[in-house]
Amino acid sequence: MSASPDVKYPGVLLFGHGYWGKNIARNLDALGALAGVCEPDPVQRAVVAERYPAVPCFDNPDEALARCDAPAVAISTPAATHAPLGLRCLDAGRDVFVEKPLALTVADGERLVAAAEARSRILMVGHLLEYHPAVLALEGLVREGTLGALQYLYSNRLNLGRFRREENILWSFAPHDIAVLLRLVGAEPMDVTAHGGAYLRPGIVDTTVTHLAFPDGVQAHIFVSWLHPYKEQRLVVVGSKAMAVFDDRQPWADKLVLHDKGADWDAEGPVPRTGAGASVPLTESEPLRLELEHFLTCVQTRTTPRTDGPSGVRVLRVLEAAQQTL
Repeated sequence: MSASPDVKYPGVLLFGHGYWGKNIARNLDALGALAGVCEPDPVQRAVVAERYPAVPCFDNPDEALARCDAPAVAISTPAATHAPLGLRCLDAGRDVFVEKPLALTVADGERLVAAAEARSRILMVGHLLEYHPAVLALEGLVREGTLGALQYLYSNRLNLGRFRREENILWSFAPHDIAVLLRLVGAEPMDVTAHGGAYLRPGIVDTTVTHLAFPDGVQAHIFVSWLHPYKEQRLVVVGSKAMAVFDDRQPWADKLVLHDKGADWDAEGPVPRTGAGASVPLTESEPLRLELEHFLTCVQTRTTPRTDGPSGVRVLRVLEAAQQTL
């Protein structure tokens, strides 16, 4: 998925140089593709001017779109702005990369997809985990049948902070895990239920457990919380032949482990098989760099991104269904 260092990429206008936007700026600059930054906060504009003195910086979208002719934009602004700003950029003829979630409603996500199709523009959503080398390798294990038939999957994404005001924990943390589960199972869930609690601010849920029921009996749950005593980012996939664990807190050599564990049968019924675990070799790469390289390549070649607009809408459908049951 990585390109050679001498590849000349198209320019990208970045909207938002905050908590995550600064990482996008860093990677776009390293790829030679940072053509401009739009940031309303004067403190952040000063940071941009110091770090990237040759890159023009704007304080409002009108000026940015009028004065920066980059063919593509990256949107890393508050989630509530993703849909209106994305539509504005598509109307301006730009290809669009938008951080997760694609929008805050399925209807807005579908409007973005329709606008991109009508204007023949690239629309890509930042489901970062789908570009992680461990997830790519895990998908390969599933597709080649190493795990057997999928049975149960679960994901824990836990931390203390960073507390959001714009969206709850479900919309902030869970999109990554939902995207990966949909990718691995290869289907959308038939039923979605979620339970959670709001402890810090009324109406802003701080912790949720979401259960998903897929066709063929596959089940999954996602536990997300920003009110947790330690950080955990773990995905467990249970198959009929073997199990796999992706633990992003581990060193690269141990991030993805394949376990020869499961259930065997004797005359009295199922008995546990406790085989050894083996680390799956991975090439160490920053997922965000891989993701942005993919977007830039899609802009160049006019090919459909791995995480395109319709995939973003599928994630929104699960989020909306979960939100309705909270």
